[in-house]
Amino acid sequence: MTDAPHPGDEDLVAGSRAGDDAVAPGELASTRPFDGGDEIERQKAFDVAWRFLAHRDRTEAEVRQNFVKKRVAPAFVEEVVAALLEGGYVDDATFARRFAEDRRNLDAWGSDRIERRLLELGVDRALIAEAVGVGEHDELAAASELLRRRFPAPPETPRDRDRALAFLVRKGYDLELAYDALRRHAGASVEY
Repeated sequence: MTDAPHPGDEDLVAGSRAGDDAVAPGELASTRPFDGGDEIERQKAFDVAWRFLAHRDRTEAEVRQNFVKKRVAPAFVEEVVAALLEGGYVDDATFARRFAEDRRNLDAWGSDRIERRLLELGVDRALIAEAVGVGEHDELAAASELLRRRFPAPPETPRDRDRALAFLVRKGYDLELAYDALRRHAGASVEY
């Protein structure tokens, strides 16, 4: 048996045409670097990033995960992420503040749920603490208002009370704060 290429392999083996650099038999053209290859791969990495960022703001961790999913070379990942961070296209602190504000105002989420979600998205704990603490957000008032909308009449039975508490906890409010909101909603005369 010989190591000579089989007929028809000329298209697969780089260097089989006149003028090409010499390549070992069996080396595929797709695995061999070519002139301008780095620049093309770099551009592909930027294209992946821009398409991903076009839909909504993303965290640095999300961008990195997308690069892994799209099989971008690690050398280009670092370069592109550095450029995105430097240009302000990816900013976890701004993302966390906007996310916290939106979830509070649009979905009536409590701090606990916001923190959990931001951790899942790969935001640093210090940035999360900063984002959750920003502003004059009164969680007790927000939880009380949420209870008034969901349960117009204060709960009268232990089962109704447990449902109201569970509702607030699912929304991300601390259990103690949920009890305070329930007391406020029911009036100061009722003890839970």
